[in-house]
Amino acid sequence: MSWPEALDPKGPEADAVAGLIWSFTGLCAFIWVLVMVALAVALIRRHRQSEDPLAVTIGEERRVEWIVGGLAVLTGLIVIGLTFISYGAQARIFGLGGGDVAIDVIGHQWWWEVRYPSDTASATVVTANELHVPVGKLVRLRLTSTDVIHSFWVPSLIGKADLIPGRTNTLAFTADRPGVYAGQCAEFCGLQHTHMGIRVIAEDDADFTAWKAGQVAAAHEPATPAQAAGKAAFLSNPCVSCHAIRGTTAGGTLGPDLTHLASRTTIAAGTAELTRGTLAAWIADPQGMKPGTNMPTMKLSAADLNTLVDYLMGLK
Repeated sequence: MSWPEALDPKGPEADAVAGLIWSFTGLCAFIWVLVMVALAVALIRRHRQSEDPLAVTIGEERRVEWIVGGLAVLTGLIVIGLTFISYGAQARIFGLGGGDVAIDVIGHQWWWEVRYPSDTASATVVTANELHVPVGKLVRLRLTSTDVIHSFWVPSLIGKADLIPGRTNTLAFTADRPGVYAGQCAEFCGLQHTHMGIRVIAEDDADFTAWKAGQVAAAHEPATPAQAAGKAAFLSNPCVSCHAIRGTTAGGTLGPDLTHLASRTTIAAGTAELTRGTLAAWIADPQGMKPGTNMPTMKLSAADLNTLVDYLMGLK
C-alpha cells in the first residue's frame, strides 16, 4: 500500500496539486533568500558612519521611493501570478466534466459509505471504506455527509474536498497505475476522526469489472454448519437493525453493508487490517478498538461469536 504522499503523485490531478505545492514553495524560498540578502546589505551599510545620520539627499529619497514602489508592484504581480497558478490547479481538479466511473461517497461518524449507482437498483454496488477504480479512467466522486463535515483526502491521487450535510460536492481523479492508495478524513469530525481512513484500490479494467460483478451478487450462502449457525446468530441478534446483507432479511442502513465484508482489507474504517482476530475483537468490544463508535457492544456467547465470525469471513 502506498503511504499518503502529496509530493509523490500517481495521477494527473495529483500532479496539479504537487505542482502547486512546489511552485509556492520555490517562490517563497526565492523571496526568503532575497529578504536575507537585503537584510545583510542593510546590516553592512549600517556601520558606515556619516556626519549627520538624519541628513538625506533628494537622490537618496527618490531611490528609496523607487525601491518601495517597485517592491509593491512586484508583490502585486507575485500575488496575481500565484492566484492564476492556484486557479489553474483548481480548474484541473474540480472543473473536469463527465467521468468514466461515478461513485457516491457518504461520510458517517466514523466511516465511509461507498456507492456505485446504477439505473437498475439491483446493479447498484454498496460497500464501505474502500474505493475500487479502474486505472486510466476518470473517476468522478459525489461527496456528501449524513452528520457533520468530513473531508475526503487521498494525497497520492487528489486534493481535499469537504463532505457537507445537505450539499453534494464533486471531485474527479485518474489513477495512472495500479496500487492501493491510503487516504484519510482531513476535517476534524469528532472523537474518532483519526480512525476514519479510506483506501483507493486502482486495478486494471478487467479486474475492476470482475470486482464490481462480484459485489452486485447476493451474499454467499453458508458453506459449513458453523457458518450456518453464524448466519442464524447474525439474524437473531440486533446486528440486523444496523447492517444489511443482500439475500437475507437483514436490511439495516445505519452501519456498513456487510454483503461482501470479507472482500475488504480493513475493519472499522482502517483502524485495523481485516483478519479473523480483529473481526472477533471488533464484534466483542468495539469500544475497546474505537472508543466512541456508534457500534454497540454485542452480548454474545463464545460459541455464537465464533460461528458469527465464521459466517462473516465467508462473505467475499
